[in-house]
Amino acid sequence: MTRPNLTGSEKAWIAYDIGDSAFALIVWTTVMPIYFKEHAAASLPGSLSTSYWGFANAAAALLVALLGISLGAAADIHFWKKRIFLIFWSCGIAGTLLLAFTPTGGWLYALLIFALARIGWGGALFVYDAFLPDVTEPGRMDRVSANGYTAGYIGSVVPFLVVIGLFLLNGGEVNRRVISPVFLIVALWWAGFSLPLLRNVHQRHFRESVDRPRAGFFTRLAGLFREISRNSRQFRFLVAYFCYIDGVDTLISMSAAYGVDVGLKPATLLLAILMIQLVAFPCTWIYGRLAARIVSFSLIRFAIAIYGAVTLIAFFLPDLRGQGARTAMFWLLALLTATSLGGIQALSRSAFARMIPPHRSAEFFSVYNILGRFAAIAGPFIMGLGAWYLGHARWGLLGILILFLAGYFVLPAGNTLPEEG
Repeated sequence: MTRPNLTGSEKAWIAYDIGDSAFALIVWTTVMPIYFKEHAAASLPGSLSTSYWGFANAAAALLVALLGISLGAAADIHFWKKRIFLIFWSCGIAGTLLLAFTPTGGWLYALLIFALARIGWGGALFVYDAFLPDVTEPGRMDRVSANGYTAGYIGSVVPFLVVIGLFLLNGGEVNRRVISPVFLIVALWWAGFSLPLLRNVHQRHFRESVDRPRAGFFTRLAGLFREISRNSRQFRFLVAYFCYIDGVDTLISMSAAYGVDVGLKPATLLLAILMIQLVAFPCTWIYGRLAARIVSFSLIRFAIAIYGAVTLIAFFLPDLRGQGARTAMFWLLALLTATSLGGIQALSRSAFARMIPPHRSAEFFSVYNILGRFAAIAGPFIMGLGAWYLGHARWGLLGILILFLAGYFVLPAGNTLPEEG
């Protein structure tokens, strides 16, 4: 019989989402791209700084992918999952603290330290995802995964409100006086909500050793992909995931920079992103409850359709006459984004977790991670190329739209129960 309430390990696992979501919301999505565009890279042309920001996100995602596939199998060995998590987590916290010292005009320092923090955050996140089979049962994964994202959205609003308060006290400017306390707050928040996981989440599924421990990166990766390709549902899901999560990650990482390019004020961007968090909170909870009645893949496909519409509308955003019209349309896009942001991520994570052997969760999630990270490379790179060669990032959105369409049609039908795999 399914337990109605969350267990202690499930709650501890969910708590981490509250902590690391502050980095995603405040550092990655809002404050750092705005500060980078308006201060750290103020001496650069707008399109060039947007390109550099996109390329930095792509490079960080590439390194996370390479490290993830190299360490994924090792993390499945008894006691090693948490050790590898700690390595990445420490890098993420340290990088976030170092961002507090980003100088005005120091665009290269900003990019390098941001990349370090993002690598730590992304690496810890892939191991965190791999802990899902250790903390719950297959029938509860949709609910627990959705609860993690739900808690992350509402929990990260608390430090974000503090950030907005600092921003307003500073006259609406995102400068050195704002970013130093902001990044300190994020690092402490992230570290504090990591403690329940560090104390109460343990590796229940493991193997005693790794086959071919000295196998190189490409050998191990090729072997995993051959194994996955023999399971058509796993293979189709991962191909679709690569396509649609590319679009989602790109909209997250590039939205603030794109908003600056179309003339939106920092206050508008911060408040719109706050609204996304507040709307995403109940919507993610609804997705988690609907997954008990509607096939997960159908819900994911619905979310992809929402994001396809957002991308198409965003392409025409610069054509609107008047700043008021562009601002109103940006708010509409933010609202649509919020409705499915947590749902598509939570159900993708739980769907894949049900399709893999639990004692090899870190190894398989390293593939899930490498596809997500390579997707995170492709999208910002496409946006960067659009800004670099055509003078505006909007042209890269057409490539993102094609990826959403591919993900929609490649995603398999039916449910994700392991016996169907």
